[in-house]
Amino acid sequence: MMKLLASSTAMAMLLTGAAHADAHTAMFTIGEGPFTWDSYMEFADNTDLAGETITITGPWTGDEKAKFDKIMAFFEDATGADVQYSGSDSFEQDIVISSRAGSAPNLAVFPQPGLAADMAGQGLLTPLPEGTADWVRDNFAAGQSWVDLGTYAGADGAENLYGMFYRVDLKSLVWYSPAAFDELGYDIPQSMEELKALTDQIVADGGTPWCIGLGSGAATGWPATDWVEDLMLRTQPPAVYDQWVSNEMPFDDPAVVAAIEEFGYFAKNDDYVSGGAEAVASTDFRDSPTGLFAIPPECYMHRQASFIPAFFPEGTEVGVDVDFFYFPAYEAMDLGSPVLGAGTLFSITNPSEGANQMIEFLKLPIAHELWMAQNGFLTAHAGVNPEAYADDSLRAQGDILRQATTFRFDASDLMPGEIGAGAFWTGMVDYVTGAEASDVAATIQSRWNDLK
Repeated sequence: MMKLLASSTAMAMLLTGAAHADAHTAMFTIGEGPFTWDSYMEFADNTDLAGETITITGPWTGDEKAKFDKIMAFFEDATGADVQYSGSDSFEQDIVISSRAGSAPNLAVFPQPGLAADMAGQGLLTPLPEGTADWVRDNFAAGQSWVDLGTYAGADGAENLYGMFYRVDLKSLVWYSPAAFDELGYDIPQSMEELKALTDQIVADGGTPWCIGLGSGAATGWPATDWVEDLMLRTQPPAVYDQWVSNEMPFDDPAVVAAIEEFGYFAKNDDYVSGGAEAVASTDFRDSPTGLFAIPPECYMHRQASFIPAFFPEGTEVGVDVDFFYFPAYEAMDLGSPVLGAGTLFSITNPSEGANQMIEFLKLPIAHELWMAQNGFLTAHAGVNPEAYADDSLRAQGDILRQATTFRFDASDLMPGEIGAGAFWTGMVDYVTGAEASDVAATIQSRWNDLK
């Protein structure tokens, strides 16, 4: 305890001036603020890593690295260890090279589970400490989902938990104009049935319900894959979604075709989409939400992930000028509250006592709360204090994650690159420009067959 108290003033000075500084982030003084200090103090009392260096690599650079370094300063202060984090824009290539050369860092932060699963299968990852899977299952919202996403077959074929998720991105959101909704008396839909009824009501009132854009340069089409993934989770059980991702269930299965057609319900109706259905494929995804801010509105809703405010007009205030709600599930399907997203996960690439203790530290609420307070961070950890979030928008998104009954990773990111970042993208463009869903799905499956 003395090592913590002795350095609390220095720690506060170290963390002064955090990005988006406010009452939470201006100064993280031990024992103060909306942080869960008790478990951190207990961890510090029971963990001594003096003289040990822990190396970590991952995709966070620049401002994100600076935020993570601030959290690691607390780990160092609690344990006496020296943490060396290096971020890289070429992380995926670097971690494979260093691991195969026998010079891997102690831990790696993977931006998606696909590469982690590949490396586990090659014997390049170490299973997380015993009991970690049970802990995740009990302490993360939709905990079994996170265990599933971090469990892979090792080189011997045995399955173990190799990844612990940390930072999460949320995709199951619909953005809207509160002023426009209030003016016409529209309520936030609580089910997909209500969302479709609202879509029809907006048309009946003379408006256009949706802005949808698939344009993204060489990656054109990817926004539609998110729609289809969300709709797969709302029309099929999670196990079926997983079978689709792995191609255990073929891409042209009727369940997948039906999900594509559900996307078409929204995107291929001239009355439902700003600019008409023909504009969907050619509208850049970064420009597509601007219709929300027109007077009168060019559209009333836009389905997109939590990052989209970066492309809103300058000065837009989330919660005032624009807000969001959960992309709802079908009440009739009784599939709970599924959430689609992405996230980063920690894996052990070079085992050590320090690496194991880092995993223990990441179980603490404060390991999440300290980034929550710095902005740009969501977590599925059910034990964090929501008041640590830097703003109401993130707090509301955190609520959606905590209320999720199922979480699934973006399917296209888990599929082979030629499918998820190729045939799936182009197939969705073909679909919105006139092709039949069954033909698109058959073409994608044909491409997948060529890979086998």
